[in-house]
Formats: sequence, structure tokens, C-alpha cells
Amino acid sequence: MSFPIRRAGASAIAILVALSASVLAQTAEPVPARAEPPAASSPAGEAAAAKAEAMRPAIESFTLDNGLRVVVLPDHRAPIATQMIWYKVGSADEPKGVSGIAHFLEHLMFKGTTTHKGGEFSAAVAAIGGEENAFTSYDYTAYYQQVPVEALKEMMGFEADRMENLILTDEVVLPERDVILEERRMRIDNEPGAQLSEAADAALFQNHPYGTPVIGWRNEMEKLSRQDAIAFYDRFYTPNNATLLIAGDVTLDQVKAYAEETFGKVPRRADPGTRVRPQEPEPLAARTVTLTDARVTQPSVQTTWLVPSDNNGKPGQSEALDLLADILGGGSTSRLYRALVVDQGIAAGTGAYYQGTALDDGQFMTYGTPRGQATLDQVEKAVDAEVEKIAQGGVTEAELEAAKNRVRKALIYQRDNQTSMARRYGAALSTGRTIADVEAWPDRIEAVTVAEVNAVAKEYLQKKRSVTGYLLPAGADNSAEAKAPAGSPEAAGAVEPAEGAPVPGDTRS
Repeated sequence: MSFPIRRAGASAIAILVALSASVLAQTAEPVPARAEPPAASSPAGEAAAAKAEAMRPAIESFTLDNGLRVVVLPDHRAPIATQMIWYKVGSADEPKGVSGIAHFLEHLMFKGTTTHKGGEFSAAVAAIGGEENAFTSYDYTAYYQQVPVEALKEMMGFEADRMENLILTDEVVLPERDVILEERRMRIDNEPGAQLSEAADAALFQNHPYGTPVIGWRNEMEKLSRQDAIAFYDRFYTPNNATLLIAGDVTLDQVKAYAEETFGKVPRRADPGTRVRPQEPEPLAARTVTLTDARVTQPSVQTTWLVPSDNNGKPGQSEALDLLADILGGGSTSRLYRALVVDQGIAAGTGAYYQGTALDDGQFMTYGTPRGQATLDQVEKAVDAEVEKIAQGGVTEAELEAAKNRVRKALIYQRDNQTSMARRYGAALSTGRTIADVEAWPDRIEAVTVAEVNAVAKEYLQKKRSVTGYLLPAGADNSAEAKAPAGSPEAAGAVEPAEGAPVPGDTRS
């Protein structure tokens, strides 16, 4: 099962969805640090991709009588279909004292129903060579299958069944609670980087539930019960609180017929109500968190700023932050990489990213790890200098146009993947956006000006809005003493460009 990863090494331009960032998945998926189009793409290839994009069938949607929103994303290149059901509930919607219940219920959804035995759904997917997964985020929980198109109706029947008929007994619930506790042990308690991330999130979000880890706090997870799971299921797992996305070799009429025969028979059994959460106050002071651990093999520093998301920012702010992240630290041509890795030679890895697909506030992050004889303190100061330079001096027209060009290509290639495309729409629709918002996103990116990028940099990249986290090896009392470990490639100065960063919530199963 999965909970969302707050990801590094790529701006939201590259990922275009929240995967999100932390996810504990039932079937582990590779999580690329940067979703870029092939570097060797030729002008002819790009033209062909653009032509294919222009010919893409229109996205259509409808709503069943029980309130289930259905979105159809046609893709007739291969006889396969992807089904994704997104529930508008995540860990940030959990009642106080039962942290982790959203992710726990995600696990329990793979147990039996009144119609199918435990494991029968997964076995049916595996028998036809399909793929399945599920993930829990702060703002949503989603389940998906990718199968031959002739099996789509069967998959819709299975998914509709567990929306209504899940059976939960202590014999099922208590052993699975042990599973998620072990998951936490493996992915967080045994990972210093993940532990630091939890502390940094709690410091950044002092009032909002984004400061609570998706998997939950251990002391509360240990007490999760069958009654907690049933109450959460009965309140939130209702058709009128979900969006069904079908991508693939299908037609609107076909999906309508299948949906009526399966999901259409599931009664609306609750009204979850408006998603009202405590909001974060305006930050007043810079904060730092430090974790020292003998298991740390490479020191790192990360700074995260509280910024607007695509959902709660003013018009144009989210797009400007997206482009800012790409210019500052989105790859080997970014300012951070050129300054710290190429010119100064002090960093093994560095970058920036923006996580803007959220119902409430978003995050902007920079990170760095030392190389050769450089200390973590030197890396931090160099990163801070580049941030200050861009906040005070702004970006150039050439930098902005190059970033926009990367967006154009990334979006075209992302739409080449059914699951990625469905994720993009699912995340947006689950966090207050519309299909029209998603479709207009490239135009909004194109409309961003240098002045708008410079404005968000100056307004939001202020120390008082940030939390800086230090991950130190045993024996290093502070960042001035932390270096790449002796004998490592980083210590020798021989490194390949980093693909990712030690960032919040980077925990999966």
C-alpha cells in the first residue's frame, strides 16, 4: 500500500501530479526523481508528439444518480484500459487521535467482501497479466488497475463491490495492523532521512494536519481498531465522495453502460460534508531540525518553505512557483546544479522542487549533499546564496522561456502514459480543481511573466517561512563538521548527477 512521497529532484512541472509525493504502495512502483522527456528527442520526434497530442480524443465526463463522478480519457493506441477510483479523503481528513486510519483502510480494502473472498480481486488482476496498486495521500486515497480492455467491466464490478460490501472483523483487522506497524518500522523508524522528514513536516505545519505523517504516529497506529476502520469507511467510501477515471481503448457510451451496471448500483450511504481543516498561520520565525544517526552515510541539508498551492494561491502564483523551481533546481542546467556541482564542485547533488498539488498549502524545497572535502555547512551557504540571488535579482527572460519549453515537452510525454495521465486528472479533481483547470494548465504556464516569477520568489523564499533540516552522521556535531564519508565516491569527488534527494516522506513498500 502506499502513502504519498514528498518528492525531490523535480518540480511539479516535471511530475504534474502529486504522487504524489509520499506513497506506501501495495505493489511498489519505481519513483523517478525527474520525469523528463528523452534527452535525445529530435525536432521531428517532438513535432510528431505534438501532432499526436493535437489529435487526442476529447476528455468527457458524467455523473451517476448516486453522485459518482466518472471521467473518460480515451486512448486508442493499444487494447488496454486503466481504472482509477479516487476517494476525496486522505490523512489530513482523519479525526484527531486516529492518525494513519486512511492508510490502514487502504490496506483493509484488499480483504474480502460479502461477494468475493480476500485476495480474489488481486488474483483476477494477476491472472490476466494486469497491474494494480493503491496509494494514500494527505488529500485523497486511490486504487487502480491496468488490464486488457475486455476485462474492464469485470474490474469495475470488483471495485464497485468493495466500495459497498467490505467485511471487517478483528481476525482481519488486527493482523493487518501489525503489517502497517512493520511498514512504519521498515520505512520510517529504520530510515533516518524519513525520521528527519517527519520532524521537518511537523515543524513546518504547526497547526495544519499536513504536519502529521500519512502513515500515522506509532502510538496512535497501535490503537487503531475495527470500529475506527468501519467508521472511516462508512463516512467517506460512498459514491458521492469519489471520482472514477477510465483511461484507455474505450468510448464514452461503453463506459457509461459499464458504470451504470456496476457502480450505479452502489447506494449513496453518507454525506462526508465540507472538508474543513485547521489552517496554517502566517509564519513568523525560521526553524531548524537536526537528526544525528550512526546509520547516516551521506549528510544532507534541506530547506522547505510554506507556499501557496495550485488550489489556494492567487491566479498565476502556482504556475510561477513551478517555473521558479525548474529554473532554480530542476536539472543539470539549473542554477543550483551549475553553481554547486559544476562551478564550485562542492555538491554531489542539489536541486529544488515545488509541491503544489494540494488542497491547502504547498511546499517549495531546496536540498544539497556535500562532495569531496566540502562540508555540509559550505553546501548550505552556497544553496542559500543562490536562493537569495534569485529572490533579490530575479530570473531572466531566457531562463523563463527555457523552463516553459521543458514544460511543453514534459506534458506531451506524460500524456503518453495512461496511468500518469489519469493520475494528473485524479489528483486535480480530488483537490478542488476541474477538468477545465487541468486542460488550461499549459496556457497558464505560457502566460507567466518574469515579473510574476520574481514576485513569488521575493514574497515566499523568506527564511521566516522555512524549516531547515540537517541529516548528520554519528560524530558530526554540526553541519560545519559533516562531510562525505571517507572512501565514498562523493568523498573522492567522482559522482554522477544525483537523481533525487533525501527528502520528506520518501518511504515506500
